[in-house]
Amino acid sequence: MAGSDGAARVVPSQAINFNGGGPFYSELKARVNEFLDVPGRAARAQRAMYVKTAVIVGWAAASWALLLFWADTWWQGGLLAVSLGFALAGIGFNVSHDANHGSYSPHRWLNRSMRWILDLIGASSYIWRVKHNVIHHTFTNISGADADIEQLPFLRMAPDQPQRWFHRYQHLYAWPLYGLMSITWQLGGDFKELKVGHIEGTPIKWPKGGEMVGFWAGKAAFVSWAIIIPLIFQPWWHVAIGFLLVSFVLAATLAVVFQLAHNIEEAEVMSLESLADEQVEWARHQVETTVDFAPRSRFLTWYLGGLNFQIEHHLFTRVCHTHYPALAPVVQEVCASHGIQYRSHDGLWSALRSHTRWLRRMGQQPVVAAV
Repeated sequence: MAGSDGAARVVPSQAINFNGGGPFYSELKARVNEFLDVPGRAARAQRAMYVKTAVIVGWAAASWALLLFWADTWWQGGLLAVSLGFALAGIGFNVSHDANHGSYSPHRWLNRSMRWILDLIGASSYIWRVKHNVIHHTFTNISGADADIEQLPFLRMAPDQPQRWFHRYQHLYAWPLYGLMSITWQLGGDFKELKVGHIEGTPIKWPKGGEMVGFWAGKAAFVSWAIIIPLIFQPWWHVAIGFLLVSFVLAATLAVVFQLAHNIEEAEVMSLESLADEQVEWARHQVETTVDFAPRSRFLTWYLGGLNFQIEHHLFTRVCHTHYPALAPVVQEVCASHGIQYRSHDGLWSALRSHTRWLRRMGQQPVVAAV
């Protein structure tokens, strides 16, 4: 496969020899299945998920309606725009993320229905499933394969990536930059991915059939509620400022949370070249490249859809996130018995500091030559 510059591009699935099994993952699956088989446990988790969905979607709808029809002052509009941004991020963390993984509900039709909510907030669920479910969850923290750590030229996230002079300041400018990411995929990023035809070497094709209908219907629905309807009731500059503020809060919240799981000092980062001649145990790789944070915070666990338990999520993507806090001790115990280091930050701030130190280190550390 050729890249956009005409050079030959390595296809990650052909370059890495993953072994999905092994004693560690076999024991882990057996223990988790035993936990989930307790009568009534799954039903309680699903009820919690449905209640949470109603609360967060209601929060978003109320914020949007009040912003459009009630806010009279700049500070009211600002607070409601921030509220809407956080609510949309909550929908992304809790509803669309689980639904696109097939873990929102045991009913396939409900998962397929709820995954379209991601299209309503501006991103294509079709592209997300390729970029996140397939690429990120397979090639986690592998430079040259995982699109989540390929943020060049603006950010350098891995030791073997090219270094620019301005990267020495990335630990400072990364934070506002995160807030601009949603605008890229809301206004054109999805089309760019499809035009290029691959994401870090993994092919992606234009959707067909129902996926194509959903792709365009989602774009139309997003533009309608986010731009067209507000323009009917508000001056264009009110709409522009509100749109930018909502998008900034949404993107910054999403980006920071996902960075704290992988782009920190404790998570291992690898390259295609370093893994080319190895037999890679997939489950062990997920634990080594992922870090939990704030596991005792009930609020963060609720709002983030369990994404502060990223190790559990990466190992069991099809398990509803409401189970993650209870699964964490099981995963820790099995990791310890197999000599695998389980890493977790006690709080949010320690994880944020670690991410900041990682950005600073990557901005100053020379490029590591491939072996």
